[in-house]
This record gives sequence, structure tokens and C-alpha cells, in this order.
Amino acid sequence: MTADESELRELRSSVREFLEAKSPEETVRKLMESEPRFDPAVWSQAADQLRLPGLAIPEEYGGDGFGLVELGVVLEEMGRALFCAPFFATVLLAAQALLASGDKEACARLLPGIASGRTTATLAVAEDHGSWDPAMVSARAVPDGDGDGGWTVRGRKCFVVDGTTADLILVVARTVAGPTLFAVQRDAVGLSAEPMETLDATRAMARLTLDAVPATLVGAQGAGGRIMAKVLDIASVGLAAEQAGGARRCLETSADYARVRHQFGRPIGSFQAVKHKCADMLVQVELAEASSREAARLADEDSPDFPVAAAVAHACCSRAYMTAAMENIQVHGGIGFTWEHSAHLYFRRAKSSQLLFGGPAVYHERLLDRLGI
Repeated sequence: MTADESELRELRSSVREFLEAKSPEETVRKLMESEPRFDPAVWSQAADQLRLPGLAIPEEYGGDGFGLVELGVVLEEMGRALFCAPFFATVLLAAQALLASGDKEACARLLPGIASGRTTATLAVAEDHGSWDPAMVSARAVPDGDGDGGWTVRGRKCFVVDGTTADLILVVARTVAGPTLFAVQRDAVGLSAEPMETLDATRAMARLTLDAVPATLVGAQGAGGRIMAKVLDIASVGLAAEQAGGARRCLETSADYARVRHQFGRPIGSFQAVKHKCADMLVQVELAEASSREAARLADEDSPDFPVAAAVAHACCSRAYMTAAMENIQVHGGIGFTWEHSAHLYFRRAKSSQLLFGGPAVYHERLLDRLGI
């Protein structure tokens, strides 16, 4: 299912109105220091009123069957508002991993809860080294010996988005066949989670310890590499949309301030240096939006060019968001460096997003790989 332009505008308007009411800056700051780092009531409203968790989940699993284009609109608005919620981990990571596994039984069992917003989920891949490459995974999974097809997982996972609150955790662990995807429930025996202190407090991350944790196989043994390749492409485009939304907000904030802040009897926006900063930000933001939206379109069309477009979008949007966030601080001058100003919140989100899937060196290498170079 694909929405037309008028429907996309209506979706954007509805999501923006919701987030302006539910995620103003004071709410974001409050949630940054709370546990959990989201409001369950607001999450329920997002699910019940706007049906956001199920937007891009197939109808057969209780979702609305839309694609990455529609999801990108939602993520742009969430990035713009620094929305604190388990949306990215649940919808972009966990749900896409389930769909990529090709395991219809697991999808039928787990996706309806995600689509309804009753189940939050995440994907645990990276370990102490921080790499999302399945080849680097050292966590181990072995059959539990009961003969019922069950497994147990041992290992540590780091940088697990919303890992302390997710009801369902999809874990990539190594079997004799290679990296493999497993489902673990929050209340599983042997599972412990502790919050990690990171640069960006608006995106909660956790360190998980799995000590012979009961797990269920998802998909085929050894399919973790194939699954993660697809998930990272889709998640990179979702992250790119979120970055583009944040970059656009930085541009808007800078332009608004440049119009009202006066020095030497005139708006600072009339000074050439400030004009150049805003113009450079605009170029970066427009490029970010274009690259992320084009990648989403190619994904929905199942184009063979999608993997390349996803890598390009990730690179362009990471650079654009960092540029916009840094220049936003510069345009605001001294006040932009203070804890009380929102500029540093966007800078922290920009930097953490740039590093989320491995940083510039990794995603540029991924682009070269997708190009076959």
C-alpha cells in the first residue's frame, strides 16, 4: 500500500501536531532523566490514536501495510521533536528483523503485538566492540538439550536501544552454522539489563548480560548475516529520515534566531557570515531530505538500487545533521553552548546517530561494498 502526496501531507500534519503536544522540549528533558525514558501513556496514544507502530507492518500481521516512504515521514517528525519512545528500536530494528527472517510462524506470533503497540521490542547485535557486523558476534547459542527445539544463549550485548524496557529482545548469537537470530523475552531467567550512560540521553541504550537465557530460534540457523544486511539497509534509511528531520529543525531554529537577534542595531541574519552559515545548512538539509526520501521510494519499489541508495542516504544525512547541529550552536553564539538551550540536545543526537551503526568509516565502507568496489 502506498499513500499519495496529499495523504503524506496529512500524515505529517497529524504526527507533527501530536508531537508538538506530547513532546515539547520540557517533556524531552524530563524523560531524559527518568526511567523508563519514555511515557507509556503517550506510547499507547501513538499506537491507539495514530497506529504508528503498525504503520509499516503487513496487514496479515495486524499492521496497515504501508512502506518506508510513509515511515520516513513519521521518523522525520520524530527526529524533529527528539521524540523519546521505543519506536526506532521496535519498528525499525526488531520488526524489520522479524520480517527479514522469513519465519512466518515467528512473525505471526510476535508482530501483531508490535503492530498494536502492546509489545515493545529491540535488536541486540553489538557487543563491547560496538560493531553491528554479525561476523564480529561472539555471543553463543546452543540447543538446551530438552529435545523440544529450545536454545540457550550466553554472552554480552552493548548499545542495545531501549534494551532495559523492551518486552521482546531479538538477539544475534553464534551457532555452529554461524550468526543466527533468536527471540528472548524480557522476563527470561538469566537475562539482566543495565542502562548505559551515553552522549545522547534522548535515546536510551543498555548493556545486556545473557547467562544461559532460554531463547527461540527465528529463521534459519546461520542466516544472521543475510538478515542483518537487510535490516541495516532499512534501518539506515529510517535513521536517515530521523536525521533529516533533526537537521531541518536546526535550520529552522537558526533562521528564526537570526531574524530576531539584533547586534549593532540590525538582525544578525543580515550579516554575511550568518547568511552563509544558514545557506550552507539549507543545502545540506535539502540534500539529506532528498537522499533519504529517494532511498525510501526505492525500498518500496523493491529496486535493486536500494542498497546503494540506503548507504548514500546514511552518509548524506549523517553529515548534514552534524553540520546543521554545529552551525546551529554557532549561530546562537554563547547561549547555544549552555545546557539550558536545545541546541546541544540536537548536537548530541546528531553525533550519536552518526555513530549508531559504526560511524563514518563503517558506513562509507558499506557504500563501497554496495557499489561492488
